[in-house]
Amino acid sequence: MLELLLRSLWETVLMTAASGLISLVFGLPLGLALVATDRGGIACNRWVNGILGALVNGFRSVPFIILLVALIPVTRLIVGTSIGTWAAIVPLAIAATPYYARIAEVSLREVDRGLIEAVRAMGGGRWAIIREVLVPEALPGIVAGFTVTLVTLVGASAMAGAIGAGGLGDLAIRYGYQRFETAVMVAVVAVLIVLVCGIQWIGDRLVTRLDRRG
Repeated sequence: MLELLLRSLWETVLMTAASGLISLVFGLPLGLALVATDRGGIACNRWVNGILGALVNGFRSVPFIILLVALIPVTRLIVGTSIGTWAAIVPLAIAATPYYARIAEVSLREVDRGLIEAVRAMGGGRWAIIREVLVPEALPGIVAGFTVTLVTLVGASAMAGAIGAGGLGDLAIRYGYQRFETAVMVAVVAVLIVLVCGIQWIGDRLVTRLDRRG
């Protein structure tokens, strides 16, 4: 049983890490685009902002379990199967990207506009503002938001176990619930708590080191 628990833990970590990385790669630029194209932004464009906002809100409004099922054709097209750990990464990443984009957007909006205007006054362009002001100043919030996203993905990956994605959720359902093995259920819950607390602790330490106000 220990070997099965460790394998399920590895599958959960893999799903969380892979989908989290994808959400960071695509979600942060999406958050930047939402801020930049908004009214008063460095690249104001109401139409682009409206379209991006509608897409983000649309995906965020769909419950994950429904999105998981709805994306089965897309998952099968990308991965070649709709079952297993790698298959679960597709809907997890698609669900997490708009979620993280909104979190990053909030952090980016809190950047002091005086700093942006200062860079503009020195002749800095849009990329200079993003590179020198927006991302560095919002970095603690961006990291904190990514930590929250990873914690959310741990829970979502467990939910994905309900349709054969593997991981701790699958173990809890097959052994803890269907076979009434209470010890397995308790062990899975304990491991999930430790995993989430570990992710949150690491994220908090990084935020503390990055926060210039500390």
